[in-house]
Amino acid sequence: MNLHRRTFLQSASLAAVAATLPRWAWSRGPALQHDPFRLGVASGEPTADGVVLWTRILPDPAAAPDALQGPLTVHWELAHDAAFRRIVQRGQAQAWPALGHSVHVELRGLQADRWYHYRFMLGDAVSATGRTRTTPADAQLPAALRLAFASCQRWEDGHYAAWHHLCADAPDLVLFLGDYIYENAITPGSTGLARVHTLPPARTLDDYRARYALHKSDPALQAAHAACPWAVVWDDHEVQNDYAADRGSLDASAFVAQRNAGWQAFYEHMPLRAASMLNAEFSSLQIYRRLRWGRLAHLHLLDNRQYRHWQACRKPGTRSAGAVHPADCPELADPQRSLLGTAQEHWLDAGLAADAQHKTTQWSVIAQQTLFSPRRYPSGLQSTDSWDGYPAARARLLQSIARHAPRNTVLLGGDIHQNYVCQVQEDAVPGTGTAPRVLASEFCGTSISSRSGTTQARVDAIARHNPHVLFARCEQRGYGLADITPGRWTTSLRVLDDAMDADSGISTQARFVVEDGRAGPVLA
Repeated sequence: MNLHRRTFLQSASLAAVAATLPRWAWSRGPALQHDPFRLGVASGEPTADGVVLWTRILPDPAAAPDALQGPLTVHWELAHDAAFRRIVQRGQAQAWPALGHSVHVELRGLQADRWYHYRFMLGDAVSATGRTRTTPADAQLPAALRLAFASCQRWEDGHYAAWHHLCADAPDLVLFLGDYIYENAITPGSTGLARVHTLPPARTLDDYRARYALHKSDPALQAAHAACPWAVVWDDHEVQNDYAADRGSLDASAFVAQRNAGWQAFYEHMPLRAASMLNAEFSSLQIYRRLRWGRLAHLHLLDNRQYRHWQACRKPGTRSAGAVHPADCPELADPQRSLLGTAQEHWLDAGLAADAQHKTTQWSVIAQQTLFSPRRYPSGLQSTDSWDGYPAARARLLQSIARHAPRNTVLLGGDIHQNYVCQVQEDAVPGTGTAPRVLASEFCGTSISSRSGTTQARVDAIARHNPHVLFARCEQRGYGLADITPGRWTTSLRVLDDAMDADSGISTQARFVVEDGRAGPVLA
């Protein structure tokens, strides 16, 4: 890494460290003629003594696109109350142009297991107030955790009414499991859209920044970010549909440049720690990580995109991975193929082993991007982009769960724009006549707005063909809400009446329970 890039990375890391200063040292700066905080505020990555605060400064929309020059000094406050009468910490952070004038403030020294309020200031402009919290101490066994999980929010496919209702459900933490943006342009002549935009296909850093700005302009999404901390991972549409590691539908060098731009924009718009930036080129970003909620839950957040092998039997340059007949694609069975990459597989195996060995974790949560359980189609086709396309990798994870036997294992996913509830079973041994053991529970959630692209009749046929699938519905959009206690995990599948209606009502499509020490969901 050359000196310029090393300095850039060091500056970005320093900008993330909370610098405190007395109120009298503040300079309010000039009066602004616009709202620089139009993308809202967010927080994430909570620990027992800290959290990350985020915002991004935008120029005056009436000014030239490059009106913001040089770094900006942004002030922030953290308080016990929404009126900011009981200030806990305050300080300043630099918003660097090289990072799109985004701000990532990493707070430390906070009290465990409590809520806080925060805001940012630039000149005479004050941001919306956000609410965030720390996690319980590692040794604590809290009575409850309310966890929301969501994914897939294509702008034009529907409104974000789901986020409005999620705020009312008051979760402690939101897990966003991928496809925060969609890179596509709207095809001319498209009909049946909830709303439209005129952005071109995202290819450059400016393109991706504009795409995040579009999505984050939604008031309901801003409110959900301001309501509680988030932990985010990506899937494919943050860069390009069905990409795999350093390969996509473009030639290699063009795709890597596009991917790195997408990854940088992801960092710029998410409440991530500076340590996730592994280099200034953004040719790698540390997305897989762990988050502990005391002894109640240990969340293992995975990255299914950065390290995977190219999809089996997919031709170079094609735009979609598609599906194959296993008999026509021997590559599917290659034991070396991985969805997570060797290093991440070992990391996850070690984490599950620690959960089991220490006997202090009630719920081991594997939060990843897509459906983990097999989805065998009646036609015999097999998807190559999901875990079905990496059967040896899935078998290794099943063996890890079986070998270490954490107290309770729950997998969360998204991507498929459908609600699936499954018993996670060990691979059956042919000829034994013994039913496979249930090792874990799986909840794969529907989308916030993206269409499912299928019919309920087809989904019903798939469910009949896969007895481990307990529930499968494709017709409604929404999110999952998990109420977790030491003795029980309850998932409510929250679905909108109509995602095309910005004021849509919501209901619970189904509710499933997992009892402590008993793998497999049961309809409540």
